[in-house]
Amino acid sequence: MNEDLKVNLSWLPQDHVEASSTENASATGSSLVPVVDPEPELLVNPWDIVLCTSGTLISCENAIVVLIIFHNPSLRAPMFLLIGSLALADLLAGVGLIINFVFAYLLQSEATKLVTIGLIVASFSASVGSLLAITVDRYLSLYYALTYNSERTVTFTYVMLILLWGASICVGLLPVMGWNCLRDESTCSVIRPLTKNNAAILSVSFLLMFALMLQLYIQICKIVMRHAHQIALQHHFLATSHYVTTRKGVSTLAIILGTFAACWMPFTLYSLIADYTYPSIYTYATLLPATYNSIINPVIYAFRNQEIQKALWLICCGCIPSNLSQRARSPSDV
Repeated sequence: MNEDLKVNLSWLPQDHVEASSTENASATGSSLVPVVDPEPELLVNPWDIVLCTSGTLISCENAIVVLIIFHNPSLRAPMFLLIGSLALADLLAGVGLIINFVFAYLLQSEATKLVTIGLIVASFSASVGSLLAITVDRYLSLYYALTYNSERTVTFTYVMLILLWGASICVGLLPVMGWNCLRDESTCSVIRPLTKNNAAILSVSFLLMFALMLQLYIQICKIVMRHAHQIALQHHFLATSHYVTTRKGVSTLAIILGTFAACWMPFTLYSLIADYTYPSIYTYATLLPATYNSIINPVIYAFRNQEIQKALWLICCGCIPSNLSQRARSPSDV
């Protein structure tokens, strides 16, 4: 027993060993656990710095898209309204990430925590909803090509925007209105102060919207292939040209949907199976790719668009490249 005691006490600092020799047996038994000097805590979590940096990039990138659409009167078609909605939602999400960083280290309170998480949830919900609305708009523009440019389409677009933003704001207000886990930590999800039920509803809603987007993109792919085949027959194109055009359209759709799934699916599935007891590093590691979706969105949906490219060139250098102004839209430009 004495030998064991010496071995265990050898893990302790020397001054602690000398002090413990004067204690009684019960006190000595409790000091058998090795004592290690605590490592200095980091003042700022590196993951929070990465999220704040991501939020800054998101805000700057999407602010450009919002300003281009807002200041250009020619960009008022339903498609541009939806792209503007997506950019605005991502812009607010980026601002929310920045505010969350500032409040977490400078102004810590329950009120600021609830408002910040509400803004982030509402913004990302509006972003995903805008992506679904853009998918619906693309499907309608191909399926009802002859009647797409009508007042009915504009009205339908405004209705979609009102519904998706109304639903997103309501979802964001839930934590503020009392549906949070600040009073009962056992109900917390991986994102405090969201409850496990709240996170589960958001995750299931995302999966349903993803399934609907997948179905719509499959239908879009079929329409694109049919249109490309018809154009090839009318203009007597070679089969190789038809194959290249169709493959380009299918590849574009695969990139759009694949990017969306790769960014959001890890965090969605993790939110369903995990809770507040799981290590926070897993939450950061799955949440960070979800924020990257808001960085990629302007590249996929805005900067690839010819009209937005023209407006951006006019703002930057006051001219439009000849190859851009003369390029015709093809069936692969979906």
